[in-house]
Order: sequence, then C-alpha cells, then structure tokens
Amino acid sequence: MNNQQYRPTGFRVLPPVVKNLLIINGLFFLATIGFSTTFNIDLSDLLGLHYFAAEKFKPYQFITYMFMHGGFSHILFNMFALWMFGNVLENVWGPKRFLIYYLVTGIGAALVHYLVFYIEISPILTSINNYLENPSLIKFKEFISSSNFQVVSYDIQNHYNEFINNYNSLILSNQDKALQATMDFMQQYKIDYLNAPVVIGASGAVFGILLAFGMMFPNSVIYLYFAIPIKAKYFVMLYGALELYLGFSDTTSNVAHFAHLGGMIFGFFLIRYWKKH
Repeated sequence: MNNQQYRPTGFRVLPPVVKNLLIINGLFFLATIGFSTTFNIDLSDLLGLHYFAAEKFKPYQFITYMFMHGGFSHILFNMFALWMFGNVLENVWGPKRFLIYYLVTGIGAALVHYLVFYIEISPILTSINNYLENPSLIKFKEFISSSNFQVVSYDIQNHYNEFINNYNSLILSNQDKALQATMDFMQQYKIDYLNAPVVIGASGAVFGILLAFGMMFPNSVIYLYFAIPIKAKYFVMLYGALELYLGFSDTTSNVAHFAHLGGMIFGFFLIRYWKKH
C-alpha cells in the first residue's frame, strides 16, 4: 500500500483520532471518579481487562481497558505521549491507519501481558488443582503456609477470614466437614485469584506509538525531561531495554512492563507488515 493515500492535505496539531482518543480517555477518567464516589461502582473492575480464565473477564474489556486509568499522573503521562507522538503519526498515516495501529498495539499489549501472567501462575494453579483432586488436611496446611497461597485481593482476604474462623472450630469437632470446608475454600480461592489481576491504561498502545515514531523518524531529537537531547531511535531502544529489565526485576509494583513491551512488539511487526505489502 502507498502511504500517500492515507496522508492528509495539511498538518494538524490535533488530528481527529488523537483528539477523540484524548476526549474519550478524559471522559472515562471522570466517569471512574464519579461512579466511585456517587454510586460506589468500580468502573476499573468492570471495564478493565481481567485474565481470560477469570469469571469477571468479558471480551469487550480488550477495548475498554485502554480508556481506564489508575490516577491523574497515569492518564497525564499517557495522554501527553499520545498527543506528542500520535499527532505526527496520524498526520503521516491518516486517521484510519493510525486507529488500526492504536487498537492492534493496545490489544497486543494485553495478550503479551497475560501470556506472561499465565506462565507465572501455572505452578500455583497446578497446586490448587492437585489439591482439589486429592485433598487432605495435611496438604491444606502445607499449601496455606507455602508461597502458593497469596493474598492478592480484598476478596481473598475476606473469604479467608470467614473460612478460618469456621475451620478452626470444625477441625476440633468434625474433620470430615473441615476437609470439605477446605475444598470449598480452595475452589473460591481459585476464583478470587484469577479475578484479582486487572489491566488498565493506554500505556501498551502508547508504547506502540513510541516505537512507530522511533522507526519512522529515527533521527528526530527528543528532549528527556525537556532538557536532555536524544535521538528517537536511541530513546526507543533505551525504553525497550528498561521495560525488559523491569519486567523481570520489578515484581512488586502494579506496572505492567510486559504489556508495554507487547505494544512495541506488535507495533514493530505491524509496521514491517505494512512496509512489505
């Protein structure tokens, strides 16, 4: 395909797709605050992307998660980067191609993130399933005291508190009922554990946009912290290497580093595909 057919007649500081993405993200951010304070409804839990095997997962979350953000600094950084690099790309590609790229990299980021998540949690799920197939009070005690038992959400904490009070009395009076209680708890724990992770934010698509800018305008100068000049190609390489390092080392924060990498990976292959065809 010829890029010329997508190129608008003049440069726009705020082209239509970027403008509408900024507006939609802003509206979703305000709605998140409003629904939480007024109706006590967590839109991030409803519209954020849950793991594919979770009860709370819905297919539409692949799109809606990109418009949810966890705080003002989160949305500010993403929207600034979307405008800064996205307006250039949309002016070159045109609205249609830019929107396709934005959605593909956003969805790709989520796929990569949850692929890594699946690899990480496989041992835990295997341990849970093995227990449900062959339960015993001794094995349950071992599981609870092991690293496989992780309190990663309020739901897990609440269900555990309710369970342990009942379990402590049952273990003394009726071990058969105590064993059944452990099975019920483990089934609920599996549900809560899979429901716990939720991905929100446009960061995956934004990192895809950053990658595209670096590939198309490699020698353009970007000013880090508005002061340090660096060529776009080196800036992209630096950010990609940093995200890869943090993906393996930063295991305690809620930042989805592999989602950022996923946006860049899908963006790279999509651009190469367009160039080839």
